[in-house]
Amino acid sequence: MTTATRTRVAIIGAGPAGLFLSHLLGSAGIESIVIDQRSREEIEHTIRAGILEHGTAEVLAATGASDRVMTVGHRHDGIELRFAGEGHRIDFEALTGRGVWLYPQHEVLIDLIAVRLAAGQDLRFGVTAVGVEGADTDRPVVHATTADGAPLVIEADFVVGADGSRSVARTAVTGSSTGGYFREYPFAWFGILCEAPPSAPELIYSNSPNGFALISQRSATVQRMYFQCDPEIDPESLSEREIWDDLQSRVDGHELIEGPIFQRDVLRFRSFVAHELRRGRVALVGDAAHTVPPTGAKGMNLAVADVLLLDRALRALLLEHDERPLDAYAETALRRIWKAQHFSWWMTSMLHVAPDASDFDRLRQLGELRSVVESEAGRRYLAEAYTGWPFETEL
Repeated sequence: MTTATRTRVAIIGAGPAGLFLSHLLGSAGIESIVIDQRSREEIEHTIRAGILEHGTAEVLAATGASDRVMTVGHRHDGIELRFAGEGHRIDFEALTGRGVWLYPQHEVLIDLIAVRLAAGQDLRFGVTAVGVEGADTDRPVVHATTADGAPLVIEADFVVGADGSRSVARTAVTGSSTGGYFREYPFAWFGILCEAPPSAPELIYSNSPNGFALISQRSATVQRMYFQCDPEIDPESLSEREIWDDLQSRVDGHELIEGPIFQRDVLRFRSFVAHELRRGRVALVGDAAHTVPPTGAKGMNLAVADVLLLDRALRALLLEHDERPLDAYAETALRRIWKAQHFSWWMTSMLHVAPDASDFDRLRQLGELRSVVESEAGRRYLAEAYTGWPFETEL
């Protein structure tokens, strides 16, 4: 038997975008229902990267979405670009007066879930969206199934697809689940988590003849590291010794601290922007709207930027019956999205070795890296983009 329910905003996806949007709407007195096919445990315990731009960390703290981001998170005021056996620090603080916070995405989700449940949020885990209808009406509907397989219908004034890169809501907006601008890269990242203290105080982005490596950290006792690999590689095919030797070869001149590896995975590289971000009373945010290579650390930050815009648009629509901010949502959001796509592509192409790279390509790449680190303007551009552009304040 089908269960039907009614809300003002139906949000598909309890990731950072969906939960943060429900938090902002709740502060304006706009009720919402958030559904996600995953369990709470899966959401909170799936370890993901987390570099928060300066503005993202500030807005999470200022809106009460996270009490811990500024206290548990670690501020970083720079990164190291490493190539040709030498490290070059990009000093964010000196160049922009800004920094970034190392605060993993699952920690943001832990904070948001706790805050929303404490506020009485209707948050339903184990509920799978199967379709969205009525985008061009003033009563769009989400069709879903509960954990026990029972059908559920959610009628709303507005539906938001915050359901990730395999978005169900995207079809209602673009006419296709794959409707968008797409690029796939010919390499992936082999990622590990290991029990060891940080190998460096700040992140190291390393270009080497053997390929790219990223030396990062999760805590005082856990390191996160990646190295460029074939997208088809089996993560279990390498021994721990082979992994450490490969990583060390890519950061020549910097000694890594080794420890037991307890997680390994392969992360494919894709860029995507949906053809449309909104149709009628349905809109997309976060990975449902776009994905970027992780090299530029833009994924979760773009989601927050989307949400800030859509929150203002929905307040105007639902509280003031003003559709103008909603009409401007896609155009405004896309300006930042495409800047982030360019920055992520630029960092990726500058630091990775393409499978078909010639000697010319390799030497040109080293020339590009030197052009960046030896120019104050080059370093400042990287610092400004990495720490984050100002959020749009008007729609």
